[in-house]
Amino acid sequence: MPPLPPPAVRRHRRALQLCFAIPGLSLASWVTRTPEVRDRLDASTAEMGLVLSGMAVGSMLGILVAGALVARFATRPVVVTGMVLVLASTAVTALGAAVASAPLVTLGLFLIGSGMGLSEVASNVDGSLVEREYGRPVLPALHGCYSLGTVVGALLGVAGAAAGLPVPWHLAAVLLLVTVLFALALPGLRPGLGRALPRQEEGGARERRLYLDPKLLMIGGVVFAMTLAEGAATDWLPLLMADGHDMPAGPSSAVYAGFAATMAVGRFAGGPVVARLGRPAVLGGGALLAAAGIALVAFSDAPAAAGCAVLLWGLGTALGFPLALSAAGESGPDTTGRIALTSRIGYVALLAGPPVLGLLGEHLGLRAAMVPVLLLALTAAALSPAAGPRRGDGSPNGGRPSGDTRPQAPATR
Repeated sequence: MPPLPPPAVRRHRRALQLCFAIPGLSLASWVTRTPEVRDRLDASTAEMGLVLSGMAVGSMLGILVAGALVARFATRPVVVTGMVLVLASTAVTALGAAVASAPLVTLGLFLIGSGMGLSEVASNVDGSLVEREYGRPVLPALHGCYSLGTVVGALLGVAGAAAGLPVPWHLAAVLLLVTVLFALALPGLRPGLGRALPRQEEGGARERRLYLDPKLLMIGGVVFAMTLAEGAATDWLPLLMADGHDMPAGPSSAVYAGFAATMAVGRFAGGPVVARLGRPAVLGGGALLAAAGIALVAFSDAPAAAGCAVLLWGLGTALGFPLALSAAGESGPDTTGRIALTSRIGYVALLAGPPVLGLLGEHLGLRAAMVPVLLLALTAAALSPAAGPRRGDGSPNGGRPSGDTRPQAPATR
């Protein structure tokens, strides 16, 4: 094992663990109460798709500007801004649920999407740099903290639903909890990371070169597919189990909690597995596992079998996003730009996913709406070899020195 990095790096890692957990906790608290919010709003499946698209639009806007903001101001201010938006979103969503206002709920989801989009890029840039300083995979466990946050949020949601706690009061309690967690994380975030050096600031020309990198685009395709697979469960799983498999609200929320739990287990256990088998094999195998789970949920008529298949869906999806982002950051020079671009490609899935799946679900049923997600998971399995190192670069950090954030010469192809 490599030696432990300095205390500041370890504190930064702990702060990032909290910054990954906070959005997951906030989002899952909303997701597990989706059937009740839908009833409060008296919304159809298609209308709920439009409400959910608020989060996707916010995520896309956050992702679009995050890379430039990190390059100009470094990661810390961008993470802080994203976390503040996540906290504000919980308050607005609680208010929207209290007054049964679809526009307010949509605005709340827009705010959490914007906050997650901003913090997503900045936190992953920080995580990629911390990963190099540790000399071993760190991003899977950081994303595991997001999943752990979703597990805690889901369990709180299940408990709130079982106790008959009104959604606004539930979200108000969640707001207090995540505010305390953010206060604990803030001192550990190191300043000055991720800011572009003068010779990196080439603006559009630099981005155009990244768009022409076929390896990076294939990694982006994996992110797109796996983000949609994860997002489809986040957006629709409780309603899918309630409407598609006739489950009551409580058990359908518990199924989502099981999905989140398996994702957390997969991410926390993923580091040693990746070190042993390599990113391409783990990504490809995970995509096939997710496809198997989605297929069983979509085509099985047995609610118990579908509920168990959700565990395959969660385990298979667990490492898709963090491993693809790690591969993108190591695929060439300009880590910030590569992570920002790959995240942007992935978040297109979140922008298109909720309304498209909602419309399909309205006309064909939510189970049939999962078939495109299944096909994309199979596509991700086919693209997974792109996550390997460039030819001639056998080092675990893509051939770059640990902690070096300067532009590097492209690895030999």
